[in-house]
Amino acid sequence: MFNKNLKKMDFMDVGLIKLSVAALVLFLITIWPALMRLVTSVNSWYFLVAFVIFAARPFYKFWM
Repeated sequence: MFNKNLKKMDFMDVGLIKLSVAALVLFLITIWPALMRLVTSVNSWYFLVAFVIFAARPFYKFWM
């Protein structure tokens, strides 16, 4: 059942899901002071490394 629904998704759906998650994260950072302090105190390169690790498998499965 999940695979049938996944096949109906296109590039626009995947992009909109990613943008909605990014908007939610930015919203949470702005309304939660403790989270804002945590984000600003961590080295920015750690977030880039985490992004690459988390995005590697879906990117590979989608394109291969």
